[in-house]
Amino acid sequence: MTLKRNILLAGAVLIASAGLAQAEMMATTVDDLNVRAGPGPQYPSVGLATRGSTAVLDGCIEGSRWCRVDVNGMRGWVYADYLQVDHGGSRVIVEEHRAEIGVPAVTYESTASVVPAEPQPAPGDELLGPVGSVETITPPETVRTYIDTNPGETVRLGGDVVVGAEVPADVTFQTIPDYEYRYTRINDRPVLVDPGTRRIVYVYQ
Repeated sequence: MTLKRNILLAGAVLIASAGLAQAEMMATTVDDLNVRAGPGPQYPSVGLATRGSTAVLDGCIEGSRWCRVDVNGMRGWVYADYLQVDHGGSRVIVEEHRAEIGVPAVTYESTASVVPAEPQPAPGDELLGPVGSVETITPPETVRTYIDTNPGETVRLGGDVVVGAEVPADVTFQTIPDYEYRYTRINDRPVLVDPGTRRIVYVYQ
């Protein structure tokens, strides 16, 4: 009886483990992402998840674009706009299909021990606009070469420098020869911008 009981218990453990594994939602990052300690740009970065990394998606905050993930040995928060999951054989963006793919809702309680990673902009300082969906691009090496040889001046803006963020109207862009996108440098980071929408389409690391 003891042996039989042990076999049954072992089977139950295996079934439970399989259930947990199936419950995990796997996602892929569509761009290089800062993984943050909390759901917001004011929280310190715990590391960078490179484009194409596989992440376990715990869930997203209701009414927010921030989602909690485990990726490349890091646990933290990233934008739902930059996570893809497999749905019916197609790769879909989490933010655009949250309801139909059944993303769990998670919560976050801030604590007094959380220290902002960087100084917050003073009243009147310009901020990057809200993040929107943009087409993922891979610029040719000639573009980076042009940027390196024509560095330009950096612009200081509040907010996270991420793909999809809208650049304020008074920021000027540099033209890149024979290329549809423009270039500027925000907070010492070179970025490519769609001149029509003024949204960042690529951030150089």
